[in-house]
Amino acid sequence: MEFLALKDFLDIKVEQYNQPSFIANDPICIPHGFSKPQDIEIAGFFAAILAWGQRKTIINKCKELFSRMDNEPYQFMMQHGDDDLKGLLGFKHRTFNDTDLLYFVAFFKQHYANSESLETAFLPADFAVQLNFSAEQALNHFRAYFFSLPDFPRRTFKHISSPLQKSTCKRLNMFLRWMVRKDNKGVDFGLWDTLKPANLICPCDVHVDRVARRLGMISRKQTDWQTAVELTAELRKLDPLDPVKYDFALFGLGVEEKF
Repeated sequence: MEFLALKDFLDIKVEQYNQPSFIANDPICIPHGFSKPQDIEIAGFFAAILAWGQRKTIINKCKELFSRMDNEPYQFMMQHGDDDLKGLLGFKHRTFNDTDLLYFVAFFKQHYANSESLETAFLPADFAVQLNFSAEQALNHFRAYFFSLPDFPRRTFKHISSPLQKSTCKRLNMFLRWMVRKDNKGVDFGLWDTLKPANLICPCDVHVDRVARRLGMISRKQTDWQTAVELTAELRKLDPLDPVKYDFALFGLGVEEKF
């Protein structure tokens, strides 16, 4: 497909799917159930990390999780006692279990005791001097920081990916899209200001990967971090300032239209 035809086609699909109607059946509906910024961050983080399998199941599992926190995740992180933690035991979604969950809670408590926003977890201490800071740096830093507490469970490693593991980092890139993109349609939140939409990497799940390959936007044979980078480079040609808005188009074409 020629460049202008491709851009016109995908712009139309962004407009079609980047709408409030998208929210109800997508895991992003979970953070949309909250108004406090920290609640949105925590709910969004869990919704992204648990985004594995059917969307309906993911949404139901997230609702179960936050009901165990009395639907006040930030307050739970900061004020929970041992009895509150017992209420989390038995939670499970796919390979994510209560051992992983308890470490996530410990991480959030430690982080929010020192920072008002989760954005700082993605920013190295020397961020201010890094003018060309990238999503790759942010994700690599975040994984190291996330596992900086003593006695982290080794099994939890698999739930937080980074480019160093050659992963597409689909879940974390999706979370960053939610938090960073300034979206006038009310879908993405745009809570954060230091990380920029232009530097985000497109979440590359099986649907996005399949559609992008059909459109000739991916040539790499395997699907890994470099594949996500390659796709995003193509999307930047269409919109240098907001390339990951096309996630709506590619995902919508793949899931809703079976393109």
